[in-house]
Amino acid sequence: MDHAVNGENADSAGAPQEAMSDSGADPGGRVAALDGLAAAVLDDRGVVVGWTGTAEDLTGFPADDVHGRPVRELVADLPDDLSRAPHVPAFGQVRLWHRCGHTVDVTFRTTRLGTSAEFLVLAAATHHVADHQHGAALLRALSAQHRITIALHDTDLTTVQTNVTQDALDGRPVQPGTRLCDVLCAEDAANLEAVLRQVLETGVPVVRTSWQVSLRHRPARRHALSLSAFRLEDARGRPTGVAALYIDDTELRARRQLDLAREVAERVGGSLDVVRTAQDLADVLVPAFGELAAVDLAQSVFYGDEPAELLGGGDLHLRNAGLAPATAAWPAGIEHGTLAPPLSDHPLLRSFQHGETVVCSRDDFAALLGGPHLAEHLIPHDAHAVMAAPLYARGLALGAIVIWRTGLSEPFTEDETDLMRQIASRGALAIDNARRYTREHRAAMALQQSLLPPATTDTPAAETAGVYRPASGGAGTSGDWYDAIALPSLRLALVAGDVVGHGIRASATMGRLRAAIQTLADLELEPDEVLTRIADLVQRLAAEAPSDEHDTVGATCLYAVYDPVTRRCAMASAGHPPPVLVRPDGTAETVDIVPGPPLAVSGMPYETTTIDLEPGSVLALYTDGLVDRGADDDTDGGLRRLTHALTTSHRSNRTLDETGRAIVADLVDEEARDDATLLLAHTRAVPAEHTAHWQIPADPAAVSRAREWTTRQLTLWGLDDLLFTTELIVSELVTNAIRYGRPPAELRLIRHNVLICEVTDSSSTQPRLRRARITDEGGRGLFLVARLAERWGCRHGQNHKTIWSEQSISRAH
Repeated sequence: MDHAVNGENADSAGAPQEAMSDSGADPGGRVAALDGLAAAVLDDRGVVVGWTGTAEDLTGFPADDVHGRPVRELVADLPDDLSRAPHVPAFGQVRLWHRCGHTVDVTFRTTRLGTSAEFLVLAAATHHVADHQHGAALLRALSAQHRITIALHDTDLTTVQTNVTQDALDGRPVQPGTRLCDVLCAEDAANLEAVLRQVLETGVPVVRTSWQVSLRHRPARRHALSLSAFRLEDARGRPTGVAALYIDDTELRARRQLDLAREVAERVGGSLDVVRTAQDLADVLVPAFGELAAVDLAQSVFYGDEPAELLGGGDLHLRNAGLAPATAAWPAGIEHGTLAPPLSDHPLLRSFQHGETVVCSRDDFAALLGGPHLAEHLIPHDAHAVMAAPLYARGLALGAIVIWRTGLSEPFTEDETDLMRQIASRGALAIDNARRYTREHRAAMALQQSLLPPATTDTPAAETAGVYRPASGGAGTSGDWYDAIALPSLRLALVAGDVVGHGIRASATMGRLRAAIQTLADLELEPDEVLTRIADLVQRLAAEAPSDEHDTVGATCLYAVYDPVTRRCAMASAGHPPPVLVRPDGTAETVDIVPGPPLAVSGMPYETTTIDLEPGSVLALYTDGLVDRGADDDTDGGLRRLTHALTTSHRSNRTLDETGRAIVADLVDEEARDDATLLLAHTRAVPAEHTAHWQIPADPAAVSRAREWTTRQLTLWGLDDLLFTTELIVSELVTNAIRYGRPPAELRLIRHNVLICEVTDSSSTQPRLRRARITDEGGRGLFLVARLAERWGCRHGQNHKTIWSEQSISRAH
């Protein structure tokens, strides 16, 4: 026994030092996996009777130093459980002395040698045992994974060992000694073996490369496979084979594709802006589908129009709407908003135009562009695969999605092509919805803008500037409006209103109300009377609406009339916010006006409020969208902000139009859900020396004195060329006031860019223009006035009426 294990072990004594064979054993038969395993023999008293060379390597003690000594003398720290053991334990861990004075932690196992009283002790360093245990546990865990196939291939790429069970491949076992071509289709097996052979020759591992393979017995079904492989080497670093991990990605890839499709459904289509929708589509595809993505749309789509149907090469009129990632190093020819270059009439383009998703290489895409000279300008420098999917929706070709894969990424697969068709279809619907909304929004905006007056007006009464800001965020246009209506006698009507609701219906209602107010303004009614009649109109509109929309027809309105001669402004409100007045000294205040009910409520009275306005004052009319920022804000706070903005702008040198736009931009949020309007009126006044008054006595002889007074006044003003016609007009109007009206009566002349002649009496009788017969003695007065004046009319006030006429004053005056 001593001789069998003592000194130079029999398995190594006299053996030549030759290289290990490919099987992992040297010519003497020693297995490399057992290197470092020490062995010793103990008798029944625990005395060392046998010692191997590996035991000497472990402890540093040669056989002569330990023979005949109790093994306890070699133990540095014997555990209590071992010191009290009546016999040699079967296994355990101890700390042995090393000849150099330090200790070595070892793990041991003992076994009795046949029927003798001697024991064989096998020991190894504890950390080697732990490594072996962890490695074995890891290998067992990997081998138990049904989706992970572990295969050990020798240098001929023959399968040496694998964890594939009989039912893993539909009942077809994979036995050691088989090759990949015995399991996979020949082409797929050749591709994989080429990769494994490269790993075997270079030692460079591959990690998670994707493949599409088919089993040999079922070639029609494709499996998504992820391959990782590394080279196996012996103790001297010589290649002994390849370890390969094959992971079936079919289910995982399908799950990822479902996740991507769900993410597209959640993230794309939430906006009604065409460009935003295109950008969302590009963002969701990177990096899940490729490294770079671009969405190009037909130019007409940006404006809401239907794209033209194109076939063949040339200019496709596509413009970029989305790039992802935006910070990537895109080629010089690809920028947000740039036009796509003309394309050659290539078969790939024809396939694309017929609705097919096209996958091609870099070279094919360069040929589609017209040649390699454009490749650097329009293709990412490290792109190797391109996928282009048409955006078709409701029979319209809206644009294209272009995906690039760059660097070491895998080519596109058939499954990914199918997925892209679904994504493109959903994305096209979202973009078409945004396009249709853009078209309707533009139509509503065009209608709204066509119904609004000019932004600025310049009249003798005031300079005005109006600003309209539509709602954003998909709310659409609403019925907010403003108006500045020039009235006879140099007066000016100012209007601000807000119709309930949004969209074209609200804009159409606004147009009807604005037309009605202009008509009533021409009748020169008092503000409260105008609102009363408009309220009746709104009631009729509500009655005409469908039954479920009766309660949604309504409006608020503020109507004001400013007279630059008297410098007074009369106004009435139908549930509308009060105007803000900025005086010439820069002080601002809210006008104390009594608000009446909204226009949807008829039968309730309105009250007219009259205030004095100094020349150079600014009167601001607005809608609630300017002062109300939403549920978290109060109107009073918005009104204070508006008053402060008006006060601040009064000290600036900006024009009235610039002031209005600056105030609206400052007070209205970018994502405001309601329209906002602001009308600013910078008031003027007619100088006192440009007006003249004369009280008309209740005497028919007063007609001649009125003519004389008129002649003197026109001569004083230098209007001699208007003497004849004005005398005739005054004569007829004063005659009517004396004959048909009631005293007191007054004649007033106003000189500005026109000469205005007014006769006021206390009668409310409406004059009527008629054509007198030849035999009639009267009835020609108003007919003469109508022929001599450029225009004439009658307005009613409280307990009086005024008949007026206007004549142009030549520029020489």
